[in-house]
Amino acid sequence: MSDAVDAIIEQWVTERPDVADDLWPVQLFARVQRLGQLVEKSAKAVAATYGVERGEFDVLTTLQRSGPPYALTAGAFIKASMVTSGAITNRIDRMEAKGLVERVRDGDDRRTVRIRLTEHGHEVTRAAFAGHLENYAQLLAGVDRELVAEAGDQLRKVLETLGDTSIK
Repeated sequence: MSDAVDAIIEQWVTERPDVADDLWPVQLFARVQRLGQLVEKSAKAVAATYGVERGEFDVLTTLQRSGPPYALTAGAFIKASMVTSGAITNRIDRMEAKGLVERVRDGDDRRTVRIRLTEHGHEVTRAAFAGHLENYAQLLAGVDRELVAEAGDQLRKVLETLGDTSIK
């Protein structure tokens, strides 16, 4: 069986036979990129049904999975979510206006500000995350679970080799 990536590689081999041996990374990266685009499009649509943007959903779930008190400093959040400080500031401003998060000054060090989920933020996160998981399950409904687990294991090895071993 072949896919669009196989066709792309075949086109390059035809057009540039001199790089045929150098195309091996395309097999992985192009498929990961195509899969990412498919998942991102679907995830955006799901997030929108809960009144949040995809990036806002990431903020909500990052705070939720951080555990009580469901609050992180901006620096810790940037590290956990891999977004830039400018992007996070704008995102948090919008989310604060929606009542999803609040900025809270640290009691011990007033210079430290934490981003914390509001009760409304918890409610939206619970519902949106359930929808997100349902969406993932629907996307993979026709794929054998063992294949999914094997692909996940293999991608983990690639990421470890590339040095992406922790979000902390």
